[in-house]
Amino acid sequence: MSATTAMVAQLRRMVNEPSSSSTYSDIELKAAIEACPIPDDDGNDPTEIDWTAGYDLHRTAAAIWQEKASIAAQDYNFSADGGNFSRSNVYEQYMKQCRYHEARRQPGTIKLLISPQPTAIEWVSNLAEVD
Repeated sequence: MSATTAMVAQLRRMVNEPSSSSTYSDIELKAAIEACPIPDDDGNDPTEIDWTAGYDLHRTAAAIWQEKASIAAQDYNFSADGGNFSRSNVYEQYMKQCRYHEARRQPGTIKLLISPQPTAIEWVSNLAEVD
């Protein structure tokens, strides 16, 4: 199952993109959602055949806020005609939203694989040595 229209609508609210005519289209948001799969309730990974589709919207929202912050990072503060314009605050607010959603994402685990595989040991350390 792919990302639903309801998921896209919820993500739009989470990242303050109220309509498809704004920065991100529905297709782009759907692709972003599908890039953040999570294991299902039975413990099946997204790579397994029996996986029931599920996606982490907070992880997706954090990635989008980070992308938006990278665009706003070039903004700078300036003074003109007696007014102070603090455009760099936009970056700080975007990163604050990124941290908010990162804190709410699904916890993850990793599987450690031993490589190379250990071989059987053919000696015993407490045997007497042969001269």
